[in-house]
Amino acid sequence: MTGGIRVAAAPPKPLMVFDGDCNFCKLWIHRWQQMTAGAVDYLPAQDPRIAAQFPEIPREQFDKSVQLIEPDGAVYSGADAVVRALATNPAYRWPLRLYQKSPAGAKFTERAYRLVAGHRTGFSRLTPAFWGRHVERPDYFYLPQPTKS
Repeated sequence: MTGGIRVAAAPPKPLMVFDGDCNFCKLWIHRWQQMTAGAVDYLPAQDPRIAAQFPEIPREQFDKSVQLIEPDGAVYSGADAVVRALATNPAYRWPLRLYQKSPAGAKFTERAYRLVAGHRTGFSRLTPAFWGRHVERPDYFYLPQPTKS
């Protein structure tokens, strides 16, 4: 969801700013980096360049949710920021289309994002149970060969 914030010194390509002190955030940023394949830059909010280059974004915005800063200066937060970043990869454009075309879908997605953002420590503990220690997509899959009988 856009908060109407625009930055004067926009980055040359989309920039996702996340909480670098949050283990859950860092874990999922690794997966998003893989999914966006270099089309999006990622920096922790604690990087001094963020405050210097984007004084228009209040610090508390970074504490609440990820921020996506677009090359046109528009700033998006939360689930909206995530689906927009992922949409830089054609294979992941469908979540953005769904988000934009379904008000109920967008509302549900934002609520789910807020739930996770508000309980990052708990979700950090749950993540390994569902994805293992690494959430990145594997580069390869092991397919066992059929045995001869």
